[in-house]
Amino acid sequence: MSEAKRVTDGPDRSVEGFLALLATRRAPRTVEAYRRDLAQLAAFLGKSPAEATTEDLERYLAELRAAGRSPATIARRAAAMRAFFRHQQLLDDRKDNPAAELDLPRRRQKLPRTLSPGEAERLIDAAAGTRPRDLRDRALIELLYGAGLRVSEAVALEKGGISLDERLVRCVGKGDKERIVPIGRQAAEALRRYLSRGRPHLDRRHRPELFLNAQGGPLTRAGAFLILRRRAEKAGLEPARVHPHLLRHSFATHLLEGGADLRSVQEMLGHADLSTTELYTHVSDRRRRELYYQAHPHGRRRRSAHDDAHARSSSDLHRRRLPDGEGGTG
Repeated sequence: MSEAKRVTDGPDRSVEGFLALLATRRAPRTVEAYRRDLAQLAAFLGKSPAEATTEDLERYLAELRAAGRSPATIARRAAAMRAFFRHQQLLDDRKDNPAAELDLPRRRQKLPRTLSPGEAERLIDAAAGTRPRDLRDRALIELLYGAGLRVSEAVALEKGGISLDERLVRCVGKGDKERIVPIGRQAAEALRRYLSRGRPHLDRRHRPELFLNAQGGPLTRAGAFLILRRRAEKAGLEPARVHPHLLRHSFATHLLEGGADLRSVQEMLGHADLSTTELYTHVSDRRRRELYYQAHPHGRRRRSAHDDAHARSSSDLHRRRLPDGEGGTG
């Protein structure tokens, strides 16, 4: 593929201005992804993206398809182009958005993978112990699973962001939006043990962060990933499969399976768009089918031992680990 016809010399002021504004509203990784996407577009065009026409962009997308790029990659690059040209319109540098009418491939929506309730229990139990790092790891896992936090939110938490008496967590999510999430008794107790018997042994530098590493510094995202993989291996789970976002997926899925309403789960996850939360309803569909089979005279069928075990396990887990009033049969 000829993505590099001619690279323009020096920084493109129109692109740099767009990225500077984007950096005030979006995560650094998103800004860098858009920077790469627009740089690749400029290399293909041999001129500034600000000078592109709809025909230029159509040729670019055709080249991407011919090169075998995935629909997700093409859609992401198109999103970067649309955002850039919207910015150009707002500045009155352009009257049109040449990316607005592009014919894009439909992205396949991937359903989130989750742990089963039994697997979540095994992972948490794998962090049992009385050493400071054991207490920290269990508190971290309980919080990721019991509050559905993103890993970036968990490692950024400070001690003052936790109210153990009220069992609430105050965190700052995407776009610097603050939200308050309830936690279950198990998570609160794990945090209490960590704060009283674990963290004081790790806090050599008097840091404000809740989670600390073995050297007394703040726990990083990479450190959290490593903790989960190590505990997953001990639990007999596939280490490469277990990561912080898997616990977030499991939190949302198990809440919906337990009867929580979609709006409440959306607020706890900090999703700006309800459609993002709706991805998790595929598992609650299974629960609705089960309820139908149990309740309707013409819908009854024999339940397998596996179905019964899963239902008991899921129900018990909601009562014990997830926020009160958000799950169970009530």
